[in-house]
Amino acid sequence: MMAINPSSLRRALGCFATGVTVVTGLGANDEKLGVTANSFNSVSLDPPLVLFSLNRRAYSMPHFEECGHFAVNVLREGQDDLADRFATPLADKWDGIRFEIWDFGCPILSDALANFECRTRYTYDGGDHVIFVGEIERMRADVDGHPLLFYGGRYQSLDTERP
Repeated sequence: MMAINPSSLRRALGCFATGVTVVTGLGANDEKLGVTANSFNSVSLDPPLVLFSLNRRAYSMPHFEECGHFAVNVLREGQDDLADRFATPLADKWDGIRFEIWDFGCPILSDALANFECRTRYTYDGGDHVIFVGEIERMRADVDGHPLLFYGGRYQSLDTERP
């Protein structure tokens, strides 16, 4: 048994492999938002709902709460640099990044494995995070690609070929 403290909880949660996403949005004054998140899940197929959570202390928190839309960009194998870039506070995270704009103004990462542009439907208190539930309005996916994975505190990749 491990004591439940932030350090041991982080190690235990690291036993669960996740995909890696960059969640994007458009803030006030057309400011492009982007944060790395592995707290992404599907919620429902009908209606098509997904969720992600964001730390309450994140610079972009008030912007995501106000903008009404967000996009989830699922990173592909080899996009560790994008994950690192959007996980750290940089003056211009978007410098040199290829992206497109879809219907609601959210930056969509052009080379991601999958993209979901969502309308924020609900937000929930999640302790030190806020949980955003979005209804998918538009999507794209490269179903033959391989995802960037995060496990045990580091990026991983699939070791086997899919049938």
